Amino acid sequence: MDESLPLSRSIQVGSIRIHGIEAGVQQLDGGAMFGVVPKPLWERRIPSDVRNRIPLALRCLLIEAPNALVLVDTGIGNKYSEKFAEIYGVVNAGDPTRLEDGIRHAGFDPEAIDIVLNTHLHFDHAGGNTVLDELGQIRPSFPNARHVVQKGELEFAQSQNERIRASYLLENFEPITKLGLWEVVEGVTEVTEGVEVLPTPGHTPHHQSVLIKSDGDTACFLADVCPTSAHLPLPWIMGYDLEPLVTLESKRRLWMKAREENWLLIFEHDPKVPWGRFDLTQDRPLLIED
Repeated sequence: MDESLPLSRSIQVGSIRIHGIEAGVQQLDGGAMFGVVPKPLWERRIPSDVRNRIPLALRCLLIEAPNALVLVDTGIGNKYSEKFAEIYGVVNAGDPTRLEDGIRHAGFDPEAIDIVLNTHLHFDHAGGNTVLDELGQIRPSFPNARHVVQKGELEFAQSQNERIRASYLLENFEPITKLGLWEVVEGVTEVTEGVEVLPTPGHTPHHQSVLIKSDGDTACFLADVCPTSAHLPLPWIMGYDLEPLVTLESKRRLWMKAREENWLLIFEHDPKVPWGRFDLTQDRPLLIED
């Protein structure tokens, strides 16, 4: 892990302050991350190691909304085995993980989180919903928070079919279910003032992105509809996506709005670029970093 990577970094969206929380890193297969894009093309953007893995951030988002402190996604957590950490190149040690350290670095106590918002429930986005404590018990990491997810996403995760169950680990979300901490939503929903969820299906059937709106400015936490800035071209879609042609249309709709309204785009997995805006002088999707 790059030791120079800050625990958190901040930017303003209108009158709302947001913080990118660097909750650790993982390494996934580059071919799977770029689908049908040939390796000579994608490796120019993000070089791979000898095992063909590329480094990926686990960047969560802390939002100082007017009426709530909102955490978007929770990284991988601390419940994984040594074998899991070796396969996926996970580095996120902290107290109890780098996520909580990053929240403190941004100036907040993790217990102050009012809303945990999951874009979807894969292990690298919802793993930190729960924590393995000193007694060996799995419990909610943010017991004072309401946990928001699309209704269809929770139901899909619970279905545990053979294609998806390696990504949807029950210990990450079923303790939340048992304690009644879920607040399920359907479609576009304002979660709290200034924070809205927007369905962006394709990676999973009920994947959602998050919009932060304030004083005429908009930021979009893309999550896995576009995991890194290298995935900005429309056809650069992950092999992990369950419905890649649906992802294509989700991206097309997002990019039209992002260009029209000059959105700040926030990347969850980019190892170098946390956010940026489209270069409106170019036809191609080039990024101007903020």
